[in-house]
Amino acid sequence: MTNTRKTAATTTEPETTATPAPETNTPTVIGPPLHHGQKPEKVVFAHHLRIAGRDFRPGESAHISPDYARQLRGSGYLARGRA
Repeated sequence: MTNTRKTAATTTEPETTATPAPETNTPTVIGPPLHHGQKPEKVVFAHHLRIAGRDFRPGESAHISPDYARQLRGSGYLARGRA
């Protein structure tokens, strides 16, 4: 017994032109995520610190949440900002 099955003709979907997403200049935030309405703070590390599996040496900078910056500043891990 032979099974003869007709297949439906394949339809081609109309091509859609994808518009590129607008570029945002938001930097990558290291550590805990930002809360709603917060802006990342660029900090310079005063001591060696490991955040999210990445090592930061003294003098390196990164963008972190203001709450996390306050916590690290209180612990002495961040360099003092210059006025």
